[in-house]
Amino acid sequence: MTVSPVTPPLVIRTGTGNWWRSLSAMLRWHLTAMRLFLPLLIVVQMLVAAGFSVGISLFFTEVSTTVALYLATGSAIIALVLVGLVVAPQLIASEKDAGTYDFSWSLPVPRSAAVVAWVLLCAAVSIPSMLMALLVAGLRLEVDYALSWSIVPAVVLVLVSGTMIGYGLAHAIERTSLTQLLSQVLAFGLLGFTPITYPIENLPSWLGSVHRVLPFYHMGVIVRGGLTKGIVADLGVSYLIVLVWTLIAIGLTALVLGRRK
Repeated sequence: MTVSPVTPPLVIRTGTGNWWRSLSAMLRWHLTAMRLFLPLLIVVQMLVAAGFSVGISLFFTEVSTTVALYLATGSAIIALVLVGLVVAPQLIASEKDAGTYDFSWSLPVPRSAAVVAWVLLCAAVSIPSMLMALLVAGLRLEVDYALSWSIVPAVVLVLVSGTMIGYGLAHAIERTSLTQLLSQVLAFGLLGFTPITYPIENLPSWLGSVHRVLPFYHMGVIVRGGLTKGIVADLGVSYLIVLVWTLIAIGLTALVLGRRK
């Protein structure tokens, strides 16, 4: 006589409780994997954010109030976007090169929880950098901010949008060398040719028209609208454009990750 082995019942983990446990597990996973690199990344990003507006201000012999506001808030906005849009895709490309990328996505957690964990990780780096930029620029340029309640949804939307755009591109592009190259192009374009630290009217008309469709200029508008008064307009249009780009990035990410087995 033979005894058939007993197959344990298949346990399907679903529900809100499992999602929150998965989110906590993925956060611990990322923090453990980056325990040596993450503190250094935070310090470097804070130094970059602090030095950006101070360095740019050296180009001017006299800094007017409007210019000071653009430099101070612009450096904070770039600090908020830079990690999710530029640094995070490079980290994902490094995972692919190291061979840990497929293992990370084989973990038994909802992929939405993994995505939210990544956004929270980027927020842990970006928000201190943004605050440092505002503090240093405010002291150096003698800027008086006019904070309003709208700064909270603006920061959340810009952080999610920038992170999801970089996240979606990093997952959609198979070649890591191309991801690294694209992230450098985005960094160069964001710092030099995006009207975040200066008015959009300073650009050639054709380039200004391009930026009125892209999300980055509008990210600057909505965050600056929560930090200042009287220098931005059409906040509703900017919120709508950033939201549309965020939904497109989320859809791209869902499509790419949904194809992975």
